[in-house]
Amino acid sequence: MADVNTIRSTTGARATQIDVGLRAHMNKVYGTMSVGMLITALAAWAISGLATTTDPALAAAQMGNGTMLTGLGAAIYTSPLRWVIMLAPLAFIFLGWGALLRRANAGTVQVAFFGFAALIGLSMSSIFLMFTSLSIVQTFVVTAIAFASLSLYGYTTKRDLSGMGTFLMMGVIGLLVAMVINIFLQSPAMMFAISAIGVLVFAGLTAFHTQEIKSTYVAHASHGDQDWLDKAAYDGALSLYISFLNMFQFLLMFMGQQE
Repeated sequence: MADVNTIRSTTGARATQIDVGLRAHMNKVYGTMSVGMLITALAAWAISGLATTTDPALAAAQMGNGTMLTGLGAAIYTSPLRWVIMLAPLAFIFLGWGALLRRANAGTVQVAFFGFAALIGLSMSSIFLMFTSLSIVQTFVVTAIAFASLSLYGYTTKRDLSGMGTFLMMGVIGLLVAMVINIFLQSPAMMFAISAIGVLVFAGLTAFHTQEIKSTYVAHASHGDQDWLDKAAYDGALSLYISFLNMFQFLLMFMGQQE
């Protein structure tokens, strides 16, 4: 596994160049991820505002908590379209992202990432109908602090975290299966367990992905593979973005106060 020791074993100016490049690469990863989170938040807020109204004349449906929905809101939250919105991000990750990394240039990959962030915002817009704005903000702050601490650990630790990857991905698959089952069972106890395990799994993935991003940069920079590194920054941003987003959603199940 390539790590910071690879930099130290490289002599002279080349080692300094890789070290400086690594810091710039990580700044690009975190910066891209932050812009993606902003796009998601704005898209979710805008869609939730367009989809709700207190004017009964415009309301096409009503949610269980009394929130009135416009025709747009009814189409998003009470029709089969909601399944398209929920599944489209998964299709993008599993079917589209890898192909983009292999075939597209860095600019196209960047646009695709921001488009994905907007799509996630559409799928997450319902949280503004279900939870109070204050609890959403509070959960976001807690998530941001936890994420920063875990990512810093992943960046600075000398421990090899690569062995965690397979175990954590098995945990993600297990969570997806359990969530699908609970759609039919509607068990509060099972949902609590899913939320707790979900926070732990994506906390581990935050540290794991941070170290992986660092190691990938060192390995490719040593061979001067700049074209791949430009796209790898967006790939790393996506990995951390997904970890942050899932930690936030699972924590919101604990901390969120419903409308």
